Amino acid sequence: MTVGKAAATVVGSFLFMAAAAAAGELTGEEMSSLFHQGNEAFSRANAATDDSVRERLYDKAILSYEKIINDGGVRNARLYYNLANAYFLREDVGRAILNYRRAEKLDSANGDIKKNLAFARSRRMDKVKLKTEKRVLQTLFFWHYDFSIKTRFTLSCLFFAVVCVSLTVMVWLGRSAPVTVIAVVSGILTICFFGSVMFDAHTKAHKICGVITATEVVAHQADWQKSPASFKEPLHAGTEFDLLEQRPGWLHIKLADNSDGWLPDDAAEVI
Repeated sequence: MTVGKAAATVVGSFLFMAAAAAAGELTGEEMSSLFHQGNEAFSRANAATDDSVRERLYDKAILSYEKIINDGGVRNARLYYNLANAYFLREDVGRAILNYRRAEKLDSANGDIKKNLAFARSRRMDKVKLKTEKRVLQTLFFWHYDFSIKTRFTLSCLFFAVVCVSLTVMVWLGRSAPVTVIAVVSGILTICFFGSVMFDAHTKAHKICGVITATEVVAHQADWQKSPASFKEPLHAGTEFDLLEQRPGWLHIKLADNSDGWLPDDAAEVI
């Protein structure tokens, strides 16, 4: 885990954001001050030996970071990453995963975010298994699921450039088997990677995801408290879902195994 180092690695990037974005109720100077207060509290909490002091300092860091987000209107991957680290060390797995996911959404290529998110996921209680079909797809199309959208777009551009160069060579020097093979393979890879990017962009534009933040919650078969439970056991903090529908006071969710249920909307947050 790298959570202990997070506060010391983001000061410069946030100051740029604070200076550039004055969209919220806070000034850049106020956001910078809050950020430094949060970082200081985070560092002191890491060094504290008394549990009550450590928890109080993590809470102070969380309040500082959330005030920047909520009142300052800042949406910054490093800020969400810091907030997630503080929640994780405060043993709030649900809000840790929520904010790691928000950080990942803004910076999908960051290795630290991915590593800490994976570790936080390993600490949640609910173990929802992927459907067999989805596991097979993730194995066959590993590059779609494992590579960031930036990497896939870069590769599609590189392979397209190879196609253009190959076609130019064939026009000027004539067609040959090696050049033809290179052009065809590069063309197929261009279509695969660019198609993956377009599919991802379309999916992210239309799919809303969320995370359960309540310690424990019963999912129901309908949007009222006395309806039958959807599962034998309650769901717990950190369980991720896709949002199917939202009604006043309720969220209709789908889990990774395609099971679904209704939750009170104060038991979870969307990403």
